[in-house]
Amino acid sequence: MRVLTWNLFHGRSIPPSGRALTGEFAALLAGWEWDAALLQEVPPWWPPLLARVAGAEQRTALTSRNLGLTLRRALAERWPDLVKSNGGGCNAILARSAIAEHRTIRLRRWPERRVAQLARLRDGTCLVNFHGSARVRLAEDELDRLWERALTWAGDAPLIVGGDLNLRSPRATNGDIVDVAHRDVDHLFVRGYEPCSSADLLDRCIPLEEDRVELSDHVPLAVSLRDVG
Repeated sequence: MRVLTWNLFHGRSIPPSGRALTGEFAALLAGWEWDAALLQEVPPWWPPLLARVAGAEQRTALTSRNLGLTLRRALAERWPDLVKSNGGGCNAILARSAIAEHRTIRLRRWPERRVAQLARLRDGTCLVNFHGSARVRLAEDELDRLWERALTWAGDAPLIVGGDLNLRSPRATNGDIVDVAHRDVDHLFVRGYEPCSSADLLDRCIPLEEDRVELSDHVPLAVSLRDVG
């Protein structure tokens, strides 16, 4: 089992590209090896395309700034670096196997809506995808409540929890849960799996016109896992 987490920075690049980069993000994701991808700050109209190009199934959970999405999309596709997060956002789970169950739980309504995705794959593996609040106190509270909900929902099944937690040293409330990959605020926790090797930081740099840019301000984080059950 290989799992990836990546915050897509609302489809933007560094330095700014000045145009929509849907195809570039899709091609990069499709070219990497993974069984499940946990994505945050995704333009809400992207997941079906990302999944189709990558040969995956997808499930989406809208996050914040999605009122009037048709207009937001039009503006974001024309001026992504000006509109930034105001183009709307979602979290998305992509899986290269069947997704048997999916649900969304809201962990915060104010000052910004925060939701987590819970998905169960056909083999029983449970995936949790989350993007925490930017303020540490709020993010810690959200993660504590998420652990309780996720562990109850998963039961005894293998569990993978990941995303941009906006915490550099997040806590796990259960001793069986291990942080197997992390970089800055991006983390992957597991129960019922162990890493086969060290985590990988994937190359997100691409040629664009006469320059090179980095897709997103976050580095994609991936790790290969083996079942210990």
